[in-house]
Amino acid sequence: MDSSSDTTDTEGESRAREVEVPLRLYKVVTVFSTMFAVAFVVGGFIVLDTATQRAQLSVSEMDLPLAILGVAMIGAGALVYAFATRFRAEGMGKPKDEPDEPSNNG
Repeated sequence: MDSSSDTTDTEGESRAREVEVPLRLYKVVTVFSTMFAVAFVVGGFIVLDTATQRAQLSVSEMDLPLAILGVAMIGAGALVYAFATRFRAEGMGKPKDEPDEPSNNG
């Protein structure tokens, strides 16, 4: 198998993961997903800090359900942000995606 078919498969897979939406929807998705992601991550750290009382409690003394909730909130924030990066507006793209430019230029 030559390297050009590997590159094509990889680019095709990355394109399949992207969702092209109208610009107005892209703006809404970007704003709200970033806002929710930041709120979940910051809130998760606050909940985790509360559960461990600023990391001064031993594992047996901390509020385990609250600590699990904090870690879950941090993970949810990261997940929301990761899925939001799949969206792109019409006309957006990387310069390497243009057909007149070779993809092996670094």
